[in-house]
Amino acid sequence: MKTFQIISFYKFRAMPDGEELVALRARLQTLMRELTLKGTIILAEEGFNAAVCGPPDQIMTFLAEAERLLSTSAGYKSSFHDQMPFRRVDVKIKPEIVTLKRKVAVAESNGSHVDPADWNELISNPETLVLDARNDYEHRTGTFRSAVNPKTEKFSELPDWVAENLDPERHKRVAMFCTGGIRCEKFAPYLEQLGFEEVYQLKGGILKYLEVTPSERSLWEGECFVFDDRVTLDGTLAKGTLPDHSQMP
Repeated sequence: MKTFQIISFYKFRAMPDGEELVALRARLQTLMRELTLKGTIILAEEGFNAAVCGPPDQIMTFLAEAERLLSTSAGYKSSFHDQMPFRRVDVKIKPEIVTLKRKVAVAESNGSHVDPADWNELISNPETLVLDARNDYEHRTGTFRSAVNPKTEKFSELPDWVAENLDPERHKRVAMFCTGGIRCEKFAPYLEQLGFEEVYQLKGGILKYLEVTPSERSLWEGECFVFDDRVTLDGTLAKGTLPDHSQMP
């Protein structure tokens, strides 16, 4: 019986700074401990990023209070497991909620999200360059058909790969994807800033695609790497069977 619910959510938005952000961190940390949840929440001036696990009823209680504290709707992705995949309560304040080390005007993106229902048609078009915005070890666990692997070891290396391998004059349409959407949320407007004309990102990432796409229609191949003790998820979002490629040469 799958007794634990794992949710993830993020949002790029202006956040309080200084003592207010520290106080928010403390309230979220206390909330997780009171509800016996585990997971990680990252807070920064640019927004928040969370992955939290616990019994479903406690998760729903947490969501309601977290949305109140964060003054927003979470828009979460969800999966279930029979064990707790996180080891601790970790609420951090960092310079970025996802580390790119580039200035990006996320709020100024031109609306590049593509619903999972429309994703297959987009990436099946031979004029579309399909970019895996994840790291090499994630790509080797599973990916979409025809996706380009930049073979990066960390997200902050992706801008250099783009500078060396892509050209706005030649690559007119780029469709990118990542695990839950957060990396693409930052990288799509970055590509737009560089002058790429058509930039698209998979709304909700791989996790949402697998959640809503029937297996007979899925263009996903392999399993999806996740950053917790489950290591990978299969096409039904159940714990996968592949090894941890992040620990392999």
